[in-house]
Amino acid sequence: MTTDELGTQLRVWRDRLGPAAAGLPSQARRRTAGLRREEVAALSGVSTDYVTRLEQGRARHPSAQVVQSLARALRLDDEERDRLYRMAGHLPPTSGRMVRHLTPSVLRIVDRLGDTPVSVIDAAWETVLQNRAADVIFGDLSAETGRSRNRAWRTFMDVPGMGELEPQTRSLVERDIVADLHAALIRLPEDPDIASVVADLRAESPRFAELWETTPARVRASRRKTLDHPLVGRMTVDCDVLSVHGSDLQIVVFSAEPGTPDADALSMAIIVGLQDMSAER
Repeated sequence: MTTDELGTQLRVWRDRLGPAAAGLPSQARRRTAGLRREEVAALSGVSTDYVTRLEQGRARHPSAQVVQSLARALRLDDEERDRLYRMAGHLPPTSGRMVRHLTPSVLRIVDRLGDTPVSVIDAAWETVLQNRAADVIFGDLSAETGRSRNRAWRTFMDVPGMGELEPQTRSLVERDIVADLHAALIRLPEDPDIASVVADLRAESPRFAELWETTPARVRASRRKTLDHPLVGRMTVDCDVLSVHGSDLQIVVFSAEPGTPDADALSMAIIVGLQDMSAER
């Protein structure tokens, strides 16, 4: 497969995807119905220049991480994602490793729950995607890289965020994380990302190392959490976990019972936080 063919296919996928389908605001006047290169770049977290070079065949070896990001931005289905991996010179994700591909249906769910905090995390507890409502509750991770995007790492290494877990909730969440990582490592023993984050946490966090030796494997489940948020104070929210069929992703949705002080606090935190984010732009 030549780089010209790769570039042609990327342009085809870009041209067929409109802004609304990509979760972007529609504009009245556009030269093309599809996405612009700069929009694909923003959605995938790579530079516009690099997207241009890929489409023109001047970039020859996009990394697997870039391929994954482009597949997500272009909302490719599983077959298209695997084709993109092969065109870029990589093997598609295997059964022994995590499948992180964000399907169009998952992206639609996140888009349509705009006022409800939603995060998508993988089996290593890395944040793959979260909406703006989740940003204002738990902190904006869009500019973070490496371990700073990993929820397990942030929890055990005390990385500051927005809504901090109150002590009892924190203890329960720590055990949930360790149990779930145990289960992930058993299910996906060949995945380097899961093995790496476990090894790093065992080396850097005495608390994680202690729990690793005493906590049995258990897949993460839904839980009620109490947070201390700087904008509204203490609130208790339901954290529901939805597994994505055919992948190693989980959609995590945060809500509170309607008509309760917790629901009012959550709504206020989101409203004020989104206004502050808009004012900063």
